[in-house]
Amino acid sequence: MITNTPLVPVSTPDNTSSEPARHPEVADLLVSYLEQIGVEFVFGIPGGAIEPLFNALARSERRGGPRHVLARHESGAAFMADGYARETGRLGVCCSTSGPGATNLITGVSCARDNGVPMLVITAQPALPLHGRNALQESACTGINTLSMFRHCTCYNSLVSHPKQLEAKLISALQAAVRPPRGPAHLSFPTDVFRSPSPLATPSYDLNSLLLPSSMIDDDALVLFQEVLAGATKIVFVIGGGCGESVGTILRFVACHDALFVTTPDGKGLVNPRHPRFRGVFGFGGHADAEAALSDPEVDLIVVVGASLGEWNSGGWSEVLLNDRLVHVDEAEENFATSPMARLHVRGRIRAIFERLIERLPAEMAPGGHLADVIIASWGPTALLRDCPEFDSDETPLRPQRLMKELGRLFPSTTRYLADTGNSVAWATHFLQPTDRRVSERRFAGADDRRRRDRGASINGRRQGDPRSRRVSLGGWLRVVMNFAPMGWAIGAAVGTAAANPEVPVVCITGDGSMLMNGQEISAAVAEQLTIIFVVLNDGGLGMVRHGQMLAKAEHIGCEIPPTDFAALARAMGAQAFVIRTPKDLSSLPVEEICKHRGPTLLDMHIDQNQVPPIRSRIRTLGIAQ
Repeated sequence: MITNTPLVPVSTPDNTSSEPARHPEVADLLVSYLEQIGVEFVFGIPGGAIEPLFNALARSERRGGPRHVLARHESGAAFMADGYARETGRLGVCCSTSGPGATNLITGVSCARDNGVPMLVITAQPALPLHGRNALQESACTGINTLSMFRHCTCYNSLVSHPKQLEAKLISALQAAVRPPRGPAHLSFPTDVFRSPSPLATPSYDLNSLLLPSSMIDDDALVLFQEVLAGATKIVFVIGGGCGESVGTILRFVACHDALFVTTPDGKGLVNPRHPRFRGVFGFGGHADAEAALSDPEVDLIVVVGASLGEWNSGGWSEVLLNDRLVHVDEAEENFATSPMARLHVRGRIRAIFERLIERLPAEMAPGGHLADVIIASWGPTALLRDCPEFDSDETPLRPQRLMKELGRLFPSTTRYLADTGNSVAWATHFLQPTDRRVSERRFAGADDRRRRDRGASINGRRQGDPRSRRVSLGGWLRVVMNFAPMGWAIGAAVGTAAANPEVPVVCITGDGSMLMNGQEISAAVAEQLTIIFVVLNDGGLGMVRHGQMLAKAEHIGCEIPPTDFAALARAMGAQAFVIRTPKDLSSLPVEEICKHRGPTLLDMHIDQNQVPPIRSRIRTLGIAQ
């Protein structure tokens, strides 16, 4: 049992007035738990059935608790919660009212489920006595059963039908969200349950201790892994998107073994693309050098770490990767179902596994020896793009390859890039490489800091017992989605990222099709005064569809978009905007002023629609091209 912030309202900051005392409701208890675990924002749209939660959020905000951010569409709210979770390493929270509000969330929630993003999804229902009576937006089993819909795209899903259910179901939901395989958990509340008097004045439990990550390791598998490593003569590591907290440790181990490494598309943002041991991205939008590294007949061991080997991460289930040279290391056991051919599966917390491996290295291979040293001075321009003349092209219309080069050059090293589904992610995965990145540019406490944290000491002036003091970004400098990959994800996710960390620029690379689908969230960025640069690849169509049809020699249909003035649309929503047609226009952008601007900026990039993006692995997978 712990003592926490009382749920009764407190005086206003000037102490000139206070609200009358009131008994807390169930919604207040829920919000108090969100306060306890350090949630800063709840992304969503209000409505009648969920009004009690918004009342509780308003009361909480006045005492410094979670603040509501108004999305323009519920799918955008889920995308925002996704972006927030990736940036902070904490739980993303989104909410909606009943009926269509809940169904609008499903696309964003499904994306989070398939990409392992921890999220709490809160929806409402009409009052229990109204179920079965055709109440407005009824979402129970007697109406449009949204609870049943969420069952298929969440890690936990339940209706809270009595006030005394809240704590048990909330704890179960949060544990399911943050434990591997991570993902969204859904709780639905009838409005009369939300309004019911809370059975408790304050939370009963310390959820921060309940939700601490486990450091469990399969010791037997680890011993076998050490034996396999010791017997290997040449190793290539594949770093996946699940290596966020452990990538620094993994790269130290890679150096100790004098090995090379590649990444999956969602792992690229975790490393410096100019690292001397990096051989590029394997999978969708990837590089020939990565495939060559894995295909090398001298390589007798491939170690995949933190990756679900679906279509995009495995190059369309390529045997170059999926063969008996493979060892698969992951926290989520369900990911091993995609690698049954592996000679070994090692389950456990990835950082703990590699820390243990480093501790057991022979003295001559231990960090600090010559094999473990990564000489920063050796980092330079990558060779991965040596055969791409478009990378330096001054031609008009602007080549997307040149655009990716300039985006990496123009914006500061702290920039977060999010690439949307479609050509955007293909171009960014292959060509985007920001300058002045270092492996050490990871936002995690070192060993000494972790020991002080365990003792409850402060780091950078913040008490470590306060969950708000821990800001652990798991997303890397480039964030993308795999598997369930909706168009427009990056637009909402950029809002959540910028809300979580307003000190750094956020660049959202999206297409004209995605912008027309979800671009209304620019208005949310305006309202929140967030520094987001929306880079719209304006090529007059659904680019991946267009080029996919062309590469497959299919009919040309359903992919053209009339000319659209995205700069005008952005200005109409209150953002500033620039139209870019040539490399000269791009190089003359006032980037420093844009990065200081309190509000979003849209760059309407008129790019060459005839440039073919690196999507051939996708076409091969569809079985419609050779």
